Amino acid sequence: MNYDPSTYPPFAVTVDVVVFLIRNRKLHVVVVQRGEKPFLGDWALPGGFVREDEDLLQAAFRELEEETGLEADDGWYIEQLGTYGDTARDPRMRVVTVAYVVVCADLPRLHVGGDAMSVHAKPISSDELCSLAFDHNQILEDALERVRSKLEYTTLGAKFLESTFTVAQLRSVYEIVWNARLDKGNFQRNFRKNFCFKAIEGAFSASPLQHSSSQRGRPASVWTLENEDVHNKSSVSVLDLPLARRSNRFAR
Repeated sequence: MNYDPSTYPPFAVTVDVVVFLIRNRKLHVVVVQRGEKPFLGDWALPGGFVREDEDLLQAAFRELEEETGLEADDGWYIEQLGTYGDTARDPRMRVVTVAYVVVCADLPRLHVGGDAMSVHAKPISSDELCSLAFDHNQILEDALERVRSKLEYTTLGAKFLESTFTVAQLRSVYEIVWNARLDKGNFQRNFRKNFCFKAIEGAFSASPLQHSSSQRGRPASVWTLENEDVHNKSSVSVLDLPLARRSNRFAR
């Protein structure tokens, strides 16, 4: 049986990138203001069409650099989030998009380019993110859910921080991303028990460097991420709030 490509309906493939970072104790996401139809002037995730000569990740990095000026960094956490193919997601034609999620400590200055009018890192609570173009609100919500859930059993929280950090800084990441207040003592104990010695031993290591402390007592220990390719198999969370109760805190 001969294969006839003309018997199948044509459609395009795009990529979209959700870039998360923390600034001023708020979770931010990078968005661009569209400079062409459809959704002219609306905010959207960085992204665009995949070219014939590139794979999906190459396309994601290219579009991100073209529209925001950001170049992929070895320190980023990058994961393919999912595929979105609702027939009505793009009014131009049938378009299937592959979304990626990026977590980083901070970003250099953003530079608008490509077909975007402007680019900003906005808090996820921003009103401007309530009506993103295409189905980007769904993609953003799914990316938030992915990142928040992976904090439970991976070392992802450290990717929001610089290469060295204190447990207090790591706890702050969990509080900001999970939108929950955590008990300092419980977090400290669970961090050391589950992420350093038992469940995923060697994920973090203490540095000989010490942070100066403005409070009385010993300076805070400084930690580094030793192995990001590990998972916490323990049933004990680093958080003292059960996951089932935490799930209703996911609203932006």
